[in-house]
Amino acid sequence: MLPVPDDDGAPFWAYAASGELRVQACADCGELRFPPRPCCPHCQSFASEWRRMSGRGRIWSYVRPHPPLLPAYAALAPYNAIIVELAEAPRIRLVGNLVSAPDAALNSVPPERLRIGAAVKVTFHEMADGVTVPRWLLERP
Repeated sequence: MLPVPDDDGAPFWAYAASGELRVQACADCGELRFPPRPCCPHCQSFASEWRRMSGRGRIWSYVRPHPPLLPAYAALAPYNAIIVELAEAPRIRLVGNLVSAPDAALNSVPPERLRIGAAVKVTFHEMADGVTVPRWLLERP
């Protein structure tokens, strides 16, 4: 399934297409926020900017879906879906997949390699229609 960017999140996907992981920040109080939205929940400012992240984090949680699934994913099961806590923004967590290489299949990492707290780094994968999504690699393969 491809993401459907809205006006607030479009910059996130544009940066991903250029190989950068960026998170929206309030231009007034500096608080990082995700998902992107027009107003800062801390100071109510409408001024925002996009800050580049290191792309490093830790697996905060994960799941291995098993059938029945959406038809497009059934052949890949079981695969993983992980939640990554960003190193420089621990309150920001991104959902993705742990893979063995940027263009590897969603089920390319053996299940025994998944563990909460494992250090990961971002990589990017171009999907259909030119959409690029962040994926995650183990820091220690």
